[in-house]
Amino acid sequence: MSAEAVGTHMPAVVTLQDLAAMNAADANGHRYETSPEGVLSVMPPPDSEHAMIASRLFAWLIMAGWPAEQVLQAAGVRIPGPDGDGGRIPDVSVWRKPPPRGVWSAVADIVLVIEIVSPGSEAMDSVTKVREYASAGIPQYWVVDRDGAQTVTLHRLAPHGAYEEKARMPMAWLLQTSPSDHID
Repeated sequence: MSAEAVGTHMPAVVTLQDLAAMNAADANGHRYETSPEGVLSVMPPPDSEHAMIASRLFAWLIMAGWPAEQVLQAAGVRIPGPDGDGGRIPDVSVWRKPPPRGVWSAVADIVLVIEIVSPGSEAMDSVTKVREYASAGIPQYWVVDRDGAQTVTLHRLAPHGAYEEKARMPMAWLLQTSPSDHID
């Protein structure tokens, strides 16, 4: 599907190539994602609070020594599924080595993904993506709630293949620690 075709028709099956075209063509900054089962999600552009949280986490990781090429904001990742791949765009992702250039990178070298909850995305970030990221084998998944403390829930992949909650703390507390205290 070309970028020009977005909005004129929707294919029966939306591929990752289609998603890339939809994301590129959206002048309003919406994010288009699909689950591995093919369920299309459209997220509104992040608001300023969301962007500030992502920037603070990004700066914290960079200042602690993570190379900028390995800490990415809004980079697409390919989530494998039984009937095809889904595409998710985590707010922040941390990689063992820089991912190859492209829109949808494989999850093999991801160490951590972080999602910042936006109004209306609570179930997606706290239930759906927990399952998908664990199934994909991503070692750590953090969720930042937009409550007064900006509570960060740190999940670590357990040997049985599901995430276990390892810690929950206000983001201000997290930022007073070293990323190496939390990231393997």
